[in-house]
Parts: sequence; C-alpha cells; structure tokens
Amino acid sequence: MNPSPSPPSSRPLTNDEIHALVDGQAAPAQRAALQARLTLDADAQATVLKWQRQRDALRGLLQQVEQEPVPASLLSAGQTATGSRQTLQQWSHWGGMAASTLLVFGAGWLSHGQWEMTHLSSGTPMSKAAHGREFIHQAALAHAVYAPEVRHPVEVTATQQEHLVQWLSKRVGKPLKVPQLSDQGYDLVGGRLLPGNEGARAQFMFQNAGGQRVTLYLGVMDTNSLNSSNAARDETAFRFSSDGPVPSFYWVDQGFGYALTGPMTREGLLALAEAIYRQL
Repeated sequence: MNPSPSPPSSRPLTNDEIHALVDGQAAPAQRAALQARLTLDADAQATVLKWQRQRDALRGLLQQVEQEPVPASLLSAGQTATGSRQTLQQWSHWGGMAASTLLVFGAGWLSHGQWEMTHLSSGTPMSKAAHGREFIHQAALAHAVYAPEVRHPVEVTATQQEHLVQWLSKRVGKPLKVPQLSDQGYDLVGGRLLPGNEGARAQFMFQNAGGQRVTLYLGVMDTNSLNSSNAARDETAFRFSSDGPVPSFYWVDQGFGYALTGPMTREGLLALAEAIYRQL
C-alpha cells in the first residue's frame, strides 16, 4: 500500500523561493512543492502577482530598446557597461522582480545611456532631445516599478510630509514644494529618493479615490548641454511622451526637469501637469 502524500508545509515562502517561481528557475519537483505551499500563503500570492505585473510593465517599457541592434560604438564600452550593471545590483531597495527584470531587460538601455554620457564627457554635448528622452524613460521606469506597490509604494508617507520635503530638497539641491491636487481628486501618498545620471531624483506619488496613481519625477537638468537661441521659451514648453506603457508630460523650468507620469488620457494628464506647473 502506497503511503499518502505529505500535506504541503505551511511555512511562508521566502523571497528567494518566490523569485524561483516567478523567474521559472525552479526544478519541476521544487516548483510543485512551492506551488503547493503558495496555495496556503496569501501574502506570497499577492507578492507573486505584484512581481509578475512589474516584470510585464518593465518588459513593455524596454521592449523597443531590447530589440534595437547594438551600435558599434557600444562594443568598446563593455567594461563601462559592466560597471553600470554592478551599480544596478546595489539597488536592492527596488525590490522583487523589479531589480531582476532591470538586469535582464535594462542592460541595453543602460549601455545606451552610458554611451551618451561617455560622449558628453569627451566634449560632445548630449542633445536636448536626448536629455528629454532619457529623463522621461527614467520617470516612466520609476513609475512602472513603484506605482503597483501595495505595501511600500513610497519611502516616506504623506503623514511625514514636512520631513519628506526637507529630505528630498536637500538631496536634489533645490527647495521643493509638494503640489496640492485635491481639486483634481488626487491626494499625496508620499515620496522617495531615486538615482539619476545627473544626480539625485525625487518622486512624489499621488492617488485618487479609485486607486489610480500618478507620479511626479523631478531633478536638476544639465542646462549647459541644452544651449538654444530660444532657451527661455524651450525650458517651459510641455512635451508629451507615450514611449513605454505609461504616458508622461515633461517640462524644464530654470534648469530643473519635471515629468508627470500616469495611466491617463493625454488631456487628463495635461490638466494635472498644468495644475502642478502653476504651483511650482
């Protein structure tokens, strides 16, 4: 008589075990055991779903870059790109599948960005359009990573708004102000500090009663490379981008870049961007 199969363990799944499930790296027997335990672990089920959504969002964001052929100039920048990937591995606070997906699908984009920075340091300034595209990509990526978060969408919540503003102002090097969007139906969730090619970046997150979130990503821009005979006019011009899974409105004001990102219509996003611009 064959013995009855042992009931699945009720021990909660670890992050490594959840990674093995989401990444498809577990052996068949291990995967079956993990799936059985997953049915008894509601928290792990929510984490698996969240990481899968983050992975799909990041894949969509970086799909075009992933499919681009590698420029010949990048072949000589392999060592520098390797350093960029090592830096990425230190961003453990990005959490879960976000970091893993960035390592797999973001290498091409990071190498592309590193190539542009290499040319900039050699005396060839990056174009204004390239700066804008890079800034918007970073804003959209940050939104895709953090907007789906349930437990930790921000580092500092709105209940500590004064501390949040002081901290981020110090890190980005400019006094910041949180726009009030209650008239538009959005309340502050909180904010966080993020890395950028030209220094620290700040992200403020807002949410409406239906749970829809928008993020305001901001930081210093290198105005030395944005020379133009119409610089004053160009700095305040709104630019719309639908590059990636989430659209953005981007503008520059007095050497400071702003990108408002969220799953909205162009008109709705523009109305929010204009409300923010009037306050900042």
